[in-house]
Amino acid sequence: MKKILIVAILAALISALFVFDAQQYLAPEFYQAWFAKEPLLTGLMFFAIYVLMTALSIPGAAAMTLIGGAIFGLGWGLVLISFASTFGATLAFIISRLLFKDWVQKNFSDHLKTINAGVEKDGAFYLFTLRLIPIVPFFVINLVMGLMPIRVVTFYWVSQLGMLAGTAVFVNAGAQLGQLDNLSLSGILTPGIFGSFVLLAMFPWIARTLLKRFKNNRILSKFTRPKTFDDNLLVIGAGAGGLVSSYIAAATKAKVTLIEKHKMGGDCLNTGCVPSKALIHAAGLAHDMRKAKEVGIHAADINVDFAQVMQSVQDGITEVEPHDSIERYSNLGVNCLTGTATIIDPWTVEVQTENGVQRRTARNLIIAAGARPKVFPVEGLEEVGYYTSDTLWGITEQPKKLLVVGAGPIGCELAQSFHRLGSKVTMVDPAPQILGREDSDVVQAVTEQFISEGVQLKLDSLPTLYKIVDGKKIAVLKTPQGTEEVEFDALLIAVGREANTTGYGLEALDIQLDKRGNIAVDEHLQTSMPGVFAVGDVIGGYQFTHVSAHEAWYASVNALFGHFKKFKVDYSNVSWATYTDPQVGRVGLNELTAKEQNIAYEVTRFDLGELDRAIVDKATKGFVKVLTVPGKDKILGATIVGAIAGELIAEFVFAMQHGLGLNKILGTVHAYPTMMEANKYVAGEWKRNHAPEKLLTWVEKLHSWRR
Repeated sequence: MKKILIVAILAALISALFVFDAQQYLAPEFYQAWFAKEPLLTGLMFFAIYVLMTALSIPGAAAMTLIGGAIFGLGWGLVLISFASTFGATLAFIISRLLFKDWVQKNFSDHLKTINAGVEKDGAFYLFTLRLIPIVPFFVINLVMGLMPIRVVTFYWVSQLGMLAGTAVFVNAGAQLGQLDNLSLSGILTPGIFGSFVLLAMFPWIARTLLKRFKNNRILSKFTRPKTFDDNLLVIGAGAGGLVSSYIAAATKAKVTLIEKHKMGGDCLNTGCVPSKALIHAAGLAHDMRKAKEVGIHAADINVDFAQVMQSVQDGITEVEPHDSIERYSNLGVNCLTGTATIIDPWTVEVQTENGVQRRTARNLIIAAGARPKVFPVEGLEEVGYYTSDTLWGITEQPKKLLVVGAGPIGCELAQSFHRLGSKVTMVDPAPQILGREDSDVVQAVTEQFISEGVQLKLDSLPTLYKIVDGKKIAVLKTPQGTEEVEFDALLIAVGREANTTGYGLEALDIQLDKRGNIAVDEHLQTSMPGVFAVGDVIGGYQFTHVSAHEAWYASVNALFGHFKKFKVDYSNVSWATYTDPQVGRVGLNELTAKEQNIAYEVTRFDLGELDRAIVDKATKGFVKVLTVPGKDKILGATIVGAIAGELIAEFVFAMQHGLGLNKILGTVHAYPTMMEANKYVAGEWKRNHAPEKLLTWVEKLHSWRR
């Protein structure tokens, strides 16, 4: 009955607005006529109408504010409008709460948990931010806040304060216009009116700047800022993100300290990109030697010296090490410290080194602490023992039977490599397919190759128990058919990675983490703590070396020069490759992500079996697939499956980065015979599919006539 009564009152008020021609109340002439006779009554009438319009969320508040300033002047206009807007907003808030809050909270409670918690904890500040900088219209704020767990009294006083500055700017502009008698250009361009409009235009920027400073000071108030700093920038972690961050700082003549507790180069050099690609190279050579007989080259039996293969992997790391060494970066101007870092406050880091403890201060910090392999607890796991992509590289004896748990890029690359080196490999994953984020045709191509080589795939399966029976290691799998046991000598866990967010004092800053446990950053890569930035695997997202380096440029430049200009990190054309055979290279959207984002697209495909170079190289398995805007040659994304796909994708990355379409690729001369020609041919397929048929009909008639 309460809700019915409210709806009835609202309906009556809205009907009355139509009956009494409410539009007349938005005309300055209406109030000017009354103000000359009854100034007090005019003020009360204006106040009531303003409250009513705001309560009913009727557009026109900005116009009414300017009118109020013109009629009543800055002083009384500000008083009237400030209180009228707040009263009206509070009424709209109460109406929204009475009509909709219970229903919304009941039906969407799961989705609103995070929002409710944030509003309960810091709702007043959120509301003040929205009032000071109207990111969304005020009437929307009134209605939405009515659904949130915030007290009416809090809503009123925060709205009163938050809207005051903006109201004053608008009322002042109206007051200046109200003094205007001369409608000529010289009359309009008086200092008062010109200044009012400049202030009106600059207010959002001024408010945003002041609010940000207030917010930062509020967060940093519990810490004591050093009077001077040892460094301009201090970087924790010497992986790709940390190395590039410190390199850029040193190149711009900033004083920078880089702290690494383990090995320079991070995961990429020591346990990731470099060793895995060295292993893939060795495995590929063994596979190619077995295939050589297909072209008439008969080699002796292939004998894999696994210990020497792994030594070759280590030799590769050793050869690359100087690129990431302390010596190199010291020569570049970076102060490199080896030790365990502990963050004390937003400017201070304590470093435990072999020579003792030292403290360093810096204006800004960059956290590049990386990530580690994720391991889910399963009964018996510790008993049988296991490897991860971090610990695998110390192995010297080849496992006869390798069980790989996880069929993502890392699991697939390592599973195929060990199989080609002579291990019998079984790969297990709870998903129905390998490479879960790739399109079905991509998955099919790689899956067929795995099966043809003899890799055993156990999909839709999950290890539930590990045990040792008569000296043999056994994994018990839960499969769609029931349970199955798989024997193995060695176990590799490759089920993803998780950010390193503990062990270096991150808790001291109370930095926010996202729902996956990564450090949350904004579009400038700054954390919730002002002046502290984060890059690389520790923030999740694209966990690739080249993306970490890409992020490092933005973080270091924003940290060092953000008080002049900040740059938003750009992920629009990130490419990546999975180094299985066939390789998978991708940039932008694939069909899976386009459908998820409800983006319309066309697909153009070229099979490598039609490419001369692929035919003579016996590398015909694969294809190039491009997604474009329907009817246009604008590239939305490209996927390449086949030999050197990771190299071939670069042309599409360049094209997308610079806004070039398939017509430009088609018009580019490609050397013959190369695999790169596949990119031109897929552009040709698109052109053929979009040929101007009507025009060609007339051209055909022209040729016929000329004959």
